[in-house]
Amino acid sequence: MTAPLPPLDPTAPPIAILVDYDGTIAQTDVSDALMADFVTGEWEARAAEYDAGLVGSRRLMEWEVGLITTDPEVLRAFAAAQPHDPGVAPLVRRAQAVGIPVEVVSDGFGFFIPAALAALGVPDVPVVSASTTFDAEGRARIDFPNGHPSCFVCGTCKRNRVLAHQAAGRAVVFIGDGESDRYAAGYSDVVFAKRALAELCRVNGWPFRAWTGFEEIDAWLAETIDQWRADPASVPPPRRAPFFCGPEVWGEGRWDPPFPAGRPDVTTGSEGVNPG
Repeated sequence: MTAPLPPLDPTAPPIAILVDYDGTIAQTDVSDALMADFVTGEWEARAAEYDAGLVGSRRLMEWEVGLITTDPEVLRAFAAAQPHDPGVAPLVRRAQAVGIPVEVVSDGFGFFIPAALAALGVPDVPVVSASTTFDAEGRARIDFPNGHPSCFVCGTCKRNRVLAHQAAGRAVVFIGDGESDRYAAGYSDVVFAKRALAELCRVNGWPFRAWTGFEEIDAWLAETIDQWRADPASVPPPRRAPFFCGPEVWGEGRWDPPFPAGRPDVTTGSEGVNPG
């Protein structure tokens, strides 16, 4: 089921904060760390195809879960032991105190995120992600309740979550770190980016704010709330960016992104619409 969108509160700042999980709240990419520790080396070659923009994350994750044979409790314990940024909790509490919705939007496996948020002290933050479940024998299954209905490049359509909040009248603040965040960052109103996402923003000419820890974003939010209280017009309305991904530009039914710029000769044999 798609996560419900909170209605706009006319007494709150018209802002929504969407936060990536892997490499952002968690200081490692937990999904990748699980695969690297518990799955054979074949995974690395397929993950490299994703990093190069040759395969979509939904296709990759559907293949990955078929490789998982480790006890789910071992996986959960491994995920829980990964380092997390404790500064996310003060940011969440500051936002919630004035009615600003905060959501985790993740294009990873997702099953370990609620426990991580509870351990950080913010168990009530909604999670927009894939749904990975395990049957009685420990076999994994992944579903994509927050995917796009006619574009299958991503497991979770972060772009559509940004657009939904903007359509409700909120400017969207997006916080991320990596390649899977490009389809949110390109449409958001304020972007906090580091590592690969910062480079993507530079290459595409998208304005962004560099960050290293959540305490910096919390300080920005405190200043933004003070400015809004003094002048509600200080928060500009959400912008409308031209589409650069999805069925509007790629056509319906795509599973892999278009060829990387400058590499038209590269093919995985799966440029079409059928996942095989």
